[in-house]
Amino acid sequence: MTFSRRQFHKIALAAGAFVALPGGSFAAAEEPVSGGTLNIVYFPEPTQLVAINTSAGGPQFIGSKIYDGLLTYDYELSPKPSLAKEWSVSADGLEYVFHLQPNAKFHDGKPVTSADVEFSILRLKEAHPRGRATFSHVESVDTSDPLVAKVKLSKPAPGLITALASSESPVVPKHIFETFKPTDNPKPAQIIGSGPFVLKEWVPGSHILLEKNADYWDAPRPHLDRVIIRLINDAGARAAALETGEGDIGPNPVALADLERLKSIPTLKVDDRIYAYAGQQNQLVINLENEYLKELKVRQAIAHAIDVPALIDTVLYGYAVPSPTPISPGLAKFHNPDIGFAKFDVALAEKLLDEAGFPRKEGGKRFKLRVTTNPFNPQTYSDFIAQALSKIGIEADIQKFDFGTYVKVVYTDRAWDLSVESLSNTFDPTAGVQRVYWSKNFKIGLPFSNASHYANPEVDRLLEAAAVEPDIEKRAAFFKEFQAVVARDLPVINLVSPIQPVVGSVRIKDYATGAEGLSGNLAKAWVTKEA
Repeated sequence: MTFSRRQFHKIALAAGAFVALPGGSFAAAEEPVSGGTLNIVYFPEPTQLVAINTSAGGPQFIGSKIYDGLLTYDYELSPKPSLAKEWSVSADGLEYVFHLQPNAKFHDGKPVTSADVEFSILRLKEAHPRGRATFSHVESVDTSDPLVAKVKLSKPAPGLITALASSESPVVPKHIFETFKPTDNPKPAQIIGSGPFVLKEWVPGSHILLEKNADYWDAPRPHLDRVIIRLINDAGARAAALETGEGDIGPNPVALADLERLKSIPTLKVDDRIYAYAGQQNQLVINLENEYLKELKVRQAIAHAIDVPALIDTVLYGYAVPSPTPISPGLAKFHNPDIGFAKFDVALAEKLLDEAGFPRKEGGKRFKLRVTTNPFNPQTYSDFIAQALSKIGIEADIQKFDFGTYVKVVYTDRAWDLSVESLSNTFDPTAGVQRVYWSKNFKIGLPFSNASHYANPEVDRLLEAAAVEPDIEKRAAFFKEFQAVVARDLPVINLVSPIQPVVGSVRIKDYATGAEGLSGNLAKAWVTKEA
């Protein structure tokens, strides 16, 4: 059974997480075939390849093939072995014990030890936008046995056990990463993991070449000889590569308007299942340092000016689920269904702006705002928001950037006013949602965090209480109250949970064998021989 985008909205409201179950056109019934090359068409071009200090999509997607995590997860988010062959959690939730694979090695031949696990967890705690919350209560890691890592916490962390996949919490080699600062990125020669593929070449603007790790701990995997990440920024060129066979598969690779046409091509399949480890959320993030936007009535006016159903139809071609709160309907056990969107009402928006003290001036304009969007999103997002603003007298200065520049402008330079951000709810709100609203997660240069510079002690209290509450009902109550508070404060206008299809050749098998989908390590993936 799989969930299509048409089925998802109904199912998500009753489900506990985003779920994709095995089956469908990409499932494999045959025995795997060894050998071959998998060509992935990908955008935007990453600025680094390991998600130890960032939650950016590129390092998560590509780094998961190079670095392993302690665990991986099935379609229902149940943990499965990876670098940890066995694990246990104490009854009080204050100690996690991981027994490591005895034959796991980094690509330079050095063994993976508990010291590497300790180093990785502490670096994630310090420098990762989500890891700062996930691992905030880690006090120490006992490394007295090189094959056993005992993680000790000061308070329970119920979301931690699902946060240990390679895309979220990679285990990196201490002997390499301790040589540079947590905020620094490794040089290509330092990108050495323990995963199924080894980085052989990174040509900016062209491709990233990964080759089979012949000494991988999980032999006989990987089945593929190599994976080539083809960096193609133009959506039309990515579609052409898939149609001609130059590219084999890609995550969200084509313009949404092309999907129906590609579905008619017999050599291609479109997989619009929802994978539990991602759970994307599109939000209009508001810079509260702006003189206009710090006024609540201005933020309310903007919310009333956005027609979300029209946005879904025109920008996302129906590939989205309305998501009016920070926790999307897909995380139903934590989602607050009593909170809806601000009513689309241009007249009310105009009235609120007048009351805020910003009447229309000569020419009909009130003031100007800089509007941008994460380039991972359709760029028409900015145009849609600009049109909505124009109807209420706000002039939009649309600014479009490449990915690296976007991150710098928003999270370091802070030279923006409104941004349509693409952030993941992930598998747990403490990991995916807290970072956006937690005052302690505002830090210049820390990407994909509290860009609004929002600070509310009550929100901090609720988020911190939920993060350590082992009782699921009490935890849900904290999260639901949190959603009510931020719905009133509006530091962010939540929009949709987008559905991001995978498009690929019917020859590609077992590319998504768990909750991480195509962002998994591809160790089990294989390619059928040409007919």
